[in-house]
Amino acid sequence: MLTIEKYGAIDIGSNAVRLLISSVHQEDGMTTRFKKTSLVRVPIRLGEDVFKSKRVSQENITRMIDAMQAYQLLMKTHKVVRYKACATSAMREAENGEEIVQLIKEKTGIQIHIIDGKDEAAIIAMTDLHQLINTDATYLYVDVGGGSTEFTLYHNGNNITSRSFKLGTVRLLNNLVSEQVWKDVEYWIKENTENYNRIALIGSGGNINNIFKNSGKSMGKPLSFLYLSSYYKLLNSLTYEERIWQLNLNQDRADVIVPAVRIYLSAMKWSSAREIHVPKIGLSDGIIKSLYNEKLNNR
Repeated sequence: MLTIEKYGAIDIGSNAVRLLISSVHQEDGMTTRFKKTSLVRVPIRLGEDVFKSKRVSQENITRMIDAMQAYQLLMKTHKVVRYKACATSAMREAENGEEIVQLIKEKTGIQIHIIDGKDEAAIIAMTDLHQLINTDATYLYVDVGGGSTEFTLYHNGNNITSRSFKLGTVRLLNNLVSEQVWKDVEYWIKENTENYNRIALIGSGGNINNIFKNSGKSMGKPLSFLYLSSYYKLLNSLTYEERIWQLNLNQDRADVIVPAVRIYLSAMKWSSAREIHVPKIGLSDGIIKSLYNEKLNNR
């Protein structure tokens, strides 16, 4: 018997706030299928507040409340039966983070969970990669956000290790990443990948998704290190306004895309990867999967 339920995932990141609604299809004796129904993204750049002043501004608090009220109505309209809202790097560093969580709970009824970097990496690692990952290969999963980047190493289909670093696009734009952080990331990647041959990257995040979409590549085909290097040179040769006009980028994408590509290229260089797969998955997909697993565990 086929049953269909809708789940919601709210990802409150340092560069944007997203709502993903997915349909969960369950059929007796068959593998459960997760189908994306709706994705809404609001560019509330919390990291620009927090990484400079340690607080979310009143303007962005108001915008967050408005976004959560809109998301609540969308979930109600879609008849979402389960949802979870997770806040990452910016909110966990904001001195008024807990106050905002309480205020949004009072105003909208939505409970926000502020998760740490380890939990964020673990949720991302729950995303369904079985169609992409070969059981006899090694992959470094790189999820680039505004405030942090999560790395997960897979080998022979197994999750070997994960780590979160305060290396994000919004931090980099505001010159808030020290050379030591870069060195720590380089050391971690080299130490954990040195014993493996032929490593490929799996990239997630809005920036790499945008690059893949504009590459003309068909789904399932990777981007090469050479292609990404050339695109990085192109981005750096253009002004912010030229990126918006010539590359048709959104205003909130045209600046962060440059440091994002730098992070992916650095990860490829340090792991000796020559290609990057872009399956268009991330934290929101992991939240949906975690909600489904919670349901199974509570049976």
